[in-house]
Amino acid sequence: MNWVYLILAGVLEIGFTSALKLSNNFTNFKWVATFVVCIVLSFYLINLATRTIPLGTAYAIWTGLGAAGTVMVGAYFFNEPLSAGRIFFICTLIGSVVGLKAVS
Repeated sequence: MNWVYLILAGVLEIGFTSALKLSNNFTNFKWVATFVVCIVLSFYLINLATRTIPLGTAYAIWTGLGAAGTVMVGAYFFNEPLSAGRIFFICTLIGSVVGLKAVS
């Protein structure tokens, strides 16, 4: 169950980073509220996950999922560039996350 908490925490990290961008420098209350809810839940879930998953592994996976997901959200929803180099390194990041899960 702790792996589920960790994955959900990573998804919520994508949520809070996306809400941060949409908040327009914390001027749009709806997105500020979304940001706060997502960040609090994300930290709560990673805290639950680290009860049995080693801290370094959990943190690397949490940030890896968040970073990869945020890049994909940025490319899809905000028309940010997605070059071959970015795709390569996102794949490397995802491979590292899978590797950490495999050895933990």
